[in-house]
Amino acid sequence: MYLFKMTVLRGVKSLLLCCACASPLMDGQSGGAAKQFANPLLPSGPDPWVYTYKGFYYYMNTTGRGLTIWKTRDLAALRDAEKKVVWTPEPGKAWSKEVWAPEITRWGDKWYIYFAADAGKNEGHRIFVVENASDDPMDGEWTLKGQVGDKTDRWAIDPDVFEVGGTHYMVWSGWPGATNGEQDIYIARMSNPWTIDSPRTLISHPQFAWEKVDNRPHEAHVSVNEGPEGIVHDGKVLVVYSASGCWTDNYELGVVEASVTADLLEAKSWTKFLHPFLQQDPKAGVYGPGHNGFFKSPDGTQDWIIYHANGAPKEGCGGARSPRMQPFTWNPDGTPNFGKPVASGQMLDKPSH
Repeated sequence: MYLFKMTVLRGVKSLLLCCACASPLMDGQSGGAAKQFANPLLPSGPDPWVYTYKGFYYYMNTTGRGLTIWKTRDLAALRDAEKKVVWTPEPGKAWSKEVWAPEITRWGDKWYIYFAADAGKNEGHRIFVVENASDDPMDGEWTLKGQVGDKTDRWAIDPDVFEVGGTHYMVWSGWPGATNGEQDIYIARMSNPWTIDSPRTLISHPQFAWEKVDNRPHEAHVSVNEGPEGIVHDGKVLVVYSASGCWTDNYELGVVEASVTADLLEAKSWTKFLHPFLQQDPKAGVYGPGHNGFFKSPDGTQDWIIYHANGAPKEGCGGARSPRMQPFTWNPDGTPNFGKPVASGQMLDKPSH
């Protein structure tokens, strides 16, 4: 999600291509809505995120300018969903620009959106949160609660909040020091929706060749772990993260895991897998798949992953990145089996009801 940019030409090209592959299809026998869909879900949508509540999907992605929510019962029909800009930062603040990777969630009886932003320079990126007490996040007022961070106050992006055993944790991507060069994954405990009350713990840093790809010839090399997303399954806590620069076609997903009974704030509790779990597939025309989220089908029987990817090589970190979703299963060892990214235009069954 680093270096978010959008060009008009690229956006128009993506719109034409994606509208063609995601046009509405009808069920010929019933005359009702289609039971299948094709990726991508929207022409553009970096850093997609989904939260389900009372039969609705609430979707967000990076727009760069503020916070926008889509609301729908059919995520495959996201292009037709109700859409609303719910919060726009006032100018001249530390959170006014480069608003990245928003994630909406409920904590108790209120809604929260976590996001990263700065005042116009990347080195100023920090994590912030807004709050809404309405039952429907499309209603009511969103109020800034402030910055969410540990005591180091280092550069931080891509927040994700999850709960294990009644305790809330945040994972994010941050710099180990005060300057750029490497992005690592950290975890910390939270005492309330806007307060971290533990030191940050490093749980993943770029170690392997597939995590260190940076093909920019005239800039300093940056190795990247970012976009962490927590999911609990079969007694394990898994953090799925995006590795290598998002400006490369090699942007892909890795996994670290810990037991739900372990001290998640101890680095030794975490085990890192040596291989990527989802990566580009040139045969399918999908490049740089990453920065994912997870959700269940409406009947609760299926696990789905949502992520962004480019539809052509060398499209980089811009508006050509589009949201895509596909079901996944679980391996016998408890790790996710995402398979290969599904090609644009390939028909898939919708999440089961």
